[in-house]
Amino acid sequence: MTAVPHLRRRGLVTGAGLVATALVLAACGGSDGDDNSDGGDSGGGGALLIGTTDKITTIDPAGSYDNGSFAVMNQVYPFLMNTPYGSPEVEPDIAESAEFTSPTEYTVTLKEGLTFANGNELTSSDVKFTFDRQLAIFESGADDGNGPGSLLYNLDSVAAPDDTTVVFTLKSPDDQVFPQILSSPAGPIVDEEVFAADALTPDADIVEGQAFAGPYVLTDYSQNDLLTYQANPDYQGLLGAPKTEEINVQYYADASNLKLEVQQGNVDVAFRSLSATDIEDLRGDDNVKVVDGPGGEIRYITFNFNTQPYGATTPEADPAKALAVRQAVADLIDREEIADQVYKGTYTPLYSYVPEGLTGATESLKGLYGDGEGGADADAAAERLEAAGVETPVQLSLQYSNDHYGPSSGEEYALIKDQLESTGLFTVDLQTTEWVQYAKDRTSDVYPAYQLGWFPDYSDADNYLTPFFLTENFLGNHYDNTEVNDLILQQAVTTDAGERTALIEQIQDAVAADLSTVPYLQGAQVAVTGTDVTGAEDTLDASFKFRYGALAIG
Repeated sequence: MTAVPHLRRRGLVTGAGLVATALVLAACGGSDGDDNSDGGDSGGGGALLIGTTDKITTIDPAGSYDNGSFAVMNQVYPFLMNTPYGSPEVEPDIAESAEFTSPTEYTVTLKEGLTFANGNELTSSDVKFTFDRQLAIFESGADDGNGPGSLLYNLDSVAAPDDTTVVFTLKSPDDQVFPQILSSPAGPIVDEEVFAADALTPDADIVEGQAFAGPYVLTDYSQNDLLTYQANPDYQGLLGAPKTEEINVQYYADASNLKLEVQQGNVDVAFRSLSATDIEDLRGDDNVKVVDGPGGEIRYITFNFNTQPYGATTPEADPAKALAVRQAVADLIDREEIADQVYKGTYTPLYSYVPEGLTGATESLKGLYGDGEGGADADAAAERLEAAGVETPVQLSLQYSNDHYGPSSGEEYALIKDQLESTGLFTVDLQTTEWVQYAKDRTSDVYPAYQLGWFPDYSDADNYLTPFFLTENFLGNHYDNTEVNDLILQQAVTTDAGERTALIEQIQDAVAADLSTVPYLQGAQVAVTGTDVTGAEDTLDASFKFRYGALAIG
């Protein structure tokens, strides 16, 4: 959850989470409550305190595409489709049913009697309003390039023929991913009586309006400081009643302080992000348990095709030289060294765009760059630059966020700088910016090359291709390849599984040749919990959504 005029996201890491650093620690109140899937009464008898270093951009679903913001949305907003605990497959959430009624029409029937926490009825009119405003805000640029509206690239129109029926008309038939998109950051349903139709609504107005209909409601909100959630007794969705009545989330500026707090038992849960060294240390602590979950997060360097060396708007613009610079970077990145030295194996090398484990994943980059076996190759990089007529050392400005992707980002990018400069082929101007500003700058052509991570919106290879490489994409890096664009649209509507997999592989080969981005790490989800905390195993699943309702003490 880091897309742009066609697709934008999650800071993305992605969109985007922290792979090896999703942490959960516990030690205080809470109660067993009822099972999360039975729809019974919520738990009670105490509060659970979560600590995090993540950051919220906004809780307006049209204005953010990052994991910190989406973490809040998953607790307080309802979805038409959602993923049950323990599964990556989507099912109706506040919908009674959802199905294709024609190749280009997806019809959703809502449950009866749905309401928002403020007492307003939740009807098909709210659903139509939600998706109409997503597109309007995205297309107007009112989201400042940080919204998820690009995920709705195949949505043509939305109709509400009666209070419980919603008909989505799609531009292309047989869309294989649209049901999953309804569970993504583009899918939270909002109250048309609280939210503006064509502009972002301030967080304070959303909380004051109690425009929530998810498992929890926000009762107190101080952005990136302290949030208080209360279980929503009127939630009728797939996830059932939360096991803990009250959740408080404390935001920390420094991961070392968060580690100290959880070790001293001052918070119940630490979720995103501790360093790999901290995780390794906590594995040996008898007062906690470490829970490993399936991972989908990736790390990558993004190039701005306008402002990178020899980019389209630079005085020395030259597409062939610009490509050679990107290729040389790909030749020099030593993924094994980064994974081992910085992340202690909590991340593994990634050699393509779709991470290992998903259908269609390849290792397209391994054969094209470096030594052909996954290692770096300075000679190959030098030959590319010389053949293209690029003078060395290349002056490269490289940016990373010092607070969004975990405390190890500084060490990670210092090592990448060293890998590039030690050959004499590059001189790297390495800079860092806090995430709130970084999210604005990256889509404004401020950074020639920069760090991003991606935490998936849904468990399908499409989510690692569509947001990044359509002509209008969430990166906003001016990448435009008509062949790639058409292949992405084709795979999304290909019903034959074998044919679709072949297309996904073909897309990875094509973008590996272009190098709009250079992916280099894939991470697993890791949770660290107190020995008396339950539920982390349930929510740390292949949905890649950390739902607070599963957590309890005892």
